[in-house]
Parts: sequence; structure tokens; C-alpha cells
Amino acid sequence: MSDTPPVPETKEKTKGIPRILLSAGSSSSGKTTITIGLLAALTEAGYKVQPYKVGLDYIDPSYYSEITGRRARNIDGFLMDEEGVRDVFIHGTEADGDADIAIIEGVRGLFEGFDSFSDTGSTAQIAKILKCSVILIINARSITRSAAALVNGFRDFDRDVHITGVILNNIGGPRHEKKATEAIEHYTGIPVIGVIRRNNSMKISMRHLGLVPAIEERRRADNYDERIDFIKNTIKDGIDIDRLLEMAQTAPALERPPKTVFNPRELQGERPVIGVALDEAFNFYYHDNLELLQMAGADIKYFSPIHDKKLPDVDGLYLGGGYPELFAAELENNVSMREDVLDASRSGLPIYAECGGLMYLTEKLSTGVKGQGAHNMAEMPESTHDMVGALPGHTLMGHKRVVSYNIGSLAMDSVIGKTGNSFRGHEFHHSEVTDIPKDAKFAIKLSRGTGIIDGWDGLTVNNTLGCYAHLVASSYREFAGSFVDFVIKEQ
Repeated sequence: MSDTPPVPETKEKTKGIPRILLSAGSSSSGKTTITIGLLAALTEAGYKVQPYKVGLDYIDPSYYSEITGRRARNIDGFLMDEEGVRDVFIHGTEADGDADIAIIEGVRGLFEGFDSFSDTGSTAQIAKILKCSVILIINARSITRSAAALVNGFRDFDRDVHITGVILNNIGGPRHEKKATEAIEHYTGIPVIGVIRRNNSMKISMRHLGLVPAIEERRRADNYDERIDFIKNTIKDGIDIDRLLEMAQTAPALERPPKTVFNPRELQGERPVIGVALDEAFNFYYHDNLELLQMAGADIKYFSPIHDKKLPDVDGLYLGGGYPELFAAELENNVSMREDVLDASRSGLPIYAECGGLMYLTEKLSTGVKGQGAHNMAEMPESTHDMVGALPGHTLMGHKRVVSYNIGSLAMDSVIGKTGNSFRGHEFHHSEVTDIPKDAKFAIKLSRGTGIIDGWDGLTVNNTLGCYAHLVASSYREFAGSFVDFVIKEQ
């Protein structure tokens, strides 16, 4: 999979798609809620809307996919080069049928990125690569004229980023709206195309990694649809959507990259089946990862470690991230599933587990652990639960908080590639794995990041690998083909 095929000659060399990017001055400005409402409003109006998220968030895209009926895609300028960003973007507009418009939600503030002196990894970088207008969302709580200074500063910081409109969020009333709008339009010349009034009903449930995932929120909230409808109607009332669509139409056609990673390959013989854990506890998957596994020749079969009593008949397992700590009792009580996973691991079934999946495969998981640091998960009860035991170690939830890009290479052949393969990924966790034996084997050596212990990640037993690193298959292009080839080899 490392030598990606060229774009087929039958496709045009450029792709025109109306698009707009929603960014903000900082996190917690309301980007996600406004994006949810806009996607819902446009979908209701009959548009085929392709959603994107800048950065490596799993949770926001889960809402976007559900609302639009299209697979939301992640794009990241640190993990992907410019051609890779365009490849993922253009593929997303076509994979679920041709989209009418693309809506891109930024990450954090407009210019936050990998370091202090470049725009690598930032929303601004993506805006320039994809040549799209930016709508700047301003949290206007308690400010009026100062909002104009903020907009001016963002506009002048990098003139190659084209801020064409402003949405004011958390507006208190008509006088607040009038003063802030007049100031922005007078001092900057940039139109205010939306005003969202302060209302607690606009909030989505929060958790320590951000929002509660859509799959869980829908199952636990009786009024889920009503809340999405309220957000949609608020956005319809507060934003000049016709004007936003006009801005989206100004985006020029994009040049297709000369090669694409999204190209199916033909296998000799039957397609292997990879079981993918999917439920309230495990739902952090990039759509690119699953789609590229299928393009590499695998079939996907979903199962639930919480609700299903037995593993399905599969040739390999993919246990993604999520919140196993919040469902530890349910996972522990499903003894037959834990025993099935353990037996599969001991028999040599290829198993790949990321973060939450790693935690599930260890021997025990403890929550509410009292430790040092500002990010102790004090709201969780103190308890310890038995997990699968396919990997050695005791997972402690609450001692630390790790949020970072990581860079690593494979120190041994494994389910995700050959020795020496390198990748860029990320990790985001509040847990650590302790009580690891001194002779434990690790498949990944990190040059950047934390991993499991001392810069090592990818704890390995038999053909089971568990890591804190999250891999993006459209960035680490060996992932899908290596996974499928390894599964075939072990059949």
C-alpha cells in the first residue's frame, strides 16, 4: 500500500466543489454546535453535504456523519502533506455520491498548530490548501467593540487566509447584537452573517475528551432528536445561510493529486473478515481506516464487547478507542465475550487495539484512582474491574493526561506493518498501564510522544498488539494493506 496508484485517467484533473470553513478565535467558541446546526439545516433543505473536521477528533464527526448520512472525514496538515489533504478531501466529496457542498469545521483557534512559528497542523493551513473562505465564529459574551479588534487581528495575522464572514455567538440581546455587529462591519469591512443568542439548550453533552459520542448520546438521551432540531432551527433563524452558500460558491476548483490512496486492490481467494468492536465503549474510528481496510481486500463485521455474548466468526480483530472506563462493569460482566477475545489472542488471531482497545485487553482496569495532577478523574467511582487479560498490565484511569501528536517506527514485524515502517499519529488519554513485566515486547518506538512506557508503545503478545497511538490510514498508508496481508498470512 505504500506505492499508491495514480488517479485514473477517466477522472478530470480538477474537482470543483463549493466549500466553506468554520473556525473561531479559540476553543469553546461554539464551532461544533453551529456546525451541527448548519449541517442539519442544509441537509433538511435537500443539499448533499459532505462534512469534514480539521484535526484528529473522533467525536464531532460522529454527529456530522449521523446528521448528513455521509461519512465525515478528518484532515490534518501535520499528518498529511498537501496532496494527502486534497486526496482525502476530494475522495470525501465523491465516496458517498457527489456532494453539493462541503462544510469543514476547524480545530481550536484558527492559527493553533504544531508549533509557534508555522501554520503546520492548523485550521489556517487547511484553509490555504483547500482554497476556501473562512467564517470566523466569535464568542461575543461580554464584548462589543472589542469584537472588531479580534476580527481585525485575525484577518491581518495572515492575509493568505480569507476571512469572508463572521458569526457572533453568545449574544445577550438586541443592543449587544447591534453594537458588536456595527463595530465589526465598520472597522473591518467583513460582514456579520450570523448572530446566535445565548441559550443553554444549544449545548451538547460534554465529557473529558470533548463531546459525548453520538452513538452513546442517542442511546442515553430521550430528547436527542429534539435537541438536534432545536439547534438546527436556531441556526436557520440566526445565520444568513443564503449568503454563506454564496461564499462557498466562490471556492476555485482543486487540482487532484497525481496519486490516490483510495484505490481498491484485487485479492486472490476469499476476502478475510475483520471484526470491528462498535458500541458505546468502542467507537473511535476514522472512516478512512475502515474504508481502506475494505479497499485492501477485507470485509468488516461489527460486534459489541458490551452486548454480544460471543465473538463473530472473524479472521482478525480491530478494537478501537472509546470510553471503556465508563462501561467497565458491563465489560467485566460480559464474561463470555472476554473469554472469547482471550482465547482468540492465545490462538494467534491477529488483533490490533488502539487506546480504549488496549485498556480492554489488559488484565484489570481501575477507575477513580487518586493520584497527582490536575486532570485526575475525580468524578469516577473508585473501582477495579477484570478485563480480557490478553496483554499484561493494570490500567489506571485518572493519573495523567496525554494529548499529543506522536511520531514512531515499528521495531518488529506486526499486524500493522514491517520493521522500520514509520508513521505520524496522535494520542489522547487519561490512563496509564502499570505492572508491565520487564520482558514485555513492544512493537513501536516513539521519537515523539508518550506511549505506554519510556517511549515504547504497541505492547505485543502473540499476534495481539495494543497501543496508545492512534493511526490514520490515509496518512500511514501501510496500515490497511499490512493489516489485511497479516490476517491472510495467519489464516
